[in-house]
Amino acid sequence: MRKTNRRQFLSSAASAASFLLVPRYVLGGRGYVPPSDQVQVALVGAGGRGRENVRDLLNLPDVRVTCIADPAAHWDLNRFYYRTSAGLEPVREMVEKHYAENASPGQVKGYADFREMLARENSLDAVLCATPDHLHAYVSILSMRAGKHVYCEKPLTHNIYEARLVGKLAAESGLATQLGNQLHSTPTIRNAVEYLRSGVIGAVREVHSWVPATRWNVGLKEVPKEGETPPKGLDWDLWTGPRAMRPFHGLYAPVTWRDFWDFGLGALGDFGCHDLDAAVWGLDLGLPESIQVFPAGFGNADIIPYGEIGYFSFPGKSSSQPLQLTWYSGGLLPNKPDQIPEDFRFARRGAMYIGEKGVMVTGNGPKPRLFPEGKIDPTITYTLPPTMGHHRDWIDAIKGGPKPSSPFEYGAHLTEITLLGVLSLRLGSERIRWDAEKMKAKGLPQADAYIRESVRQGWTLD
Repeated sequence: MRKTNRRQFLSSAASAASFLLVPRYVLGGRGYVPPSDQVQVALVGAGGRGRENVRDLLNLPDVRVTCIADPAAHWDLNRFYYRTSAGLEPVREMVEKHYAENASPGQVKGYADFREMLARENSLDAVLCATPDHLHAYVSILSMRAGKHVYCEKPLTHNIYEARLVGKLAAESGLATQLGNQLHSTPTIRNAVEYLRSGVIGAVREVHSWVPATRWNVGLKEVPKEGETPPKGLDWDLWTGPRAMRPFHGLYAPVTWRDFWDFGLGALGDFGCHDLDAAVWGLDLGLPESIQVFPAGFGNADIIPYGEIGYFSFPGKSSSQPLQLTWYSGGLLPNKPDQIPEDFRFARRGAMYIGEKGVMVTGNGPKPRLFPEGKIDPTITYTLPPTMGHHRDWIDAIKGGPKPSSPFEYGAHLTEITLLGVLSLRLGSERIRWDAEKMKAKGLPQADAYIRESVRQGWTLD
């Protein structure tokens, strides 16, 4: 055998190491985390929804919440349905207490500005965004550009331009993303999708979807004229983010920001990604060609209306006829077709699908009701892969598992549909004829200001 001196051996070893040490993204996608490792997750937005999302993550033994970013140190949410305290400090205390009680104590780092967190925390694998709607795109895009997997609450963005940008970046990045429309992974939505795909009621020509949601401040008529002293520990400038700066007022935050167009998107923007999901997913709907949404109750250029009724017209495909989708909020409900008995009561939140063979109604339980009862064959073919839970599926994808079922590519499409309805509403119920390729509302140049909203200096995404 040829003798090898020390220098030759070290050179050969280095060459072998460079061949064997393959980057994670080559093995299992960008930012891949081996199955045996814990996924390190940061929470951005520690309000009510952020706190609830963290609770779900704490149930996953292979997840470690290591950082929290929120411009508010503390929010009192006891007068809202959350019935708790939230903000950076209460949520950090909750996480640290959980780990201490489970024999794995450790400090959770806190930041007011999520951008500082992304710059400093190189060991982070993923980010969960649960901020108000107007910050969703910023957190998601900056996190993906930093190489982090992202889970973002619905709606994915505040305007259509942002939705296109987030969807494109997610598709190009190879990162694991999941829209936070948690109902997507529940039996109610998944059963509805299976029934629609199996064609038990024939070709669907109408969809009706409704939610009871309305404005928080029912009597609100205008934006606050004067400011108030911000709560101690709140960085109001950071909370306002890309929107025009204004004095703090308790009507804006917490939670009731949804009443204002600058921050929220009404019931349609809030619930559309949940309650239109089964129709878009199960019927493989593209973008509507015509959209018109009318307010129910007071609303103006600043204030979101009490309720909505909206009409979305989807073009037919080669194998299907055109479809009309109607949206209701604020307590409005559809009329019952002849196939449904007069004494049948719709759930407060649900959907109705009218097909050539019959009618399917959801919202009264995990399985749809079929009408006329006893006259429709309920036999279906199951096509969806099983889910281990909405957060679990996202974590598994980070570890090289299957792609989550509601990734940003799909979430951006679903969000765009809801935002087209919001666009009509914000334009005074103008009928939108949508040019999807050009991202334009035909003949309505005034729509451009809402399709791509102006932002403050320092908050651009380009």
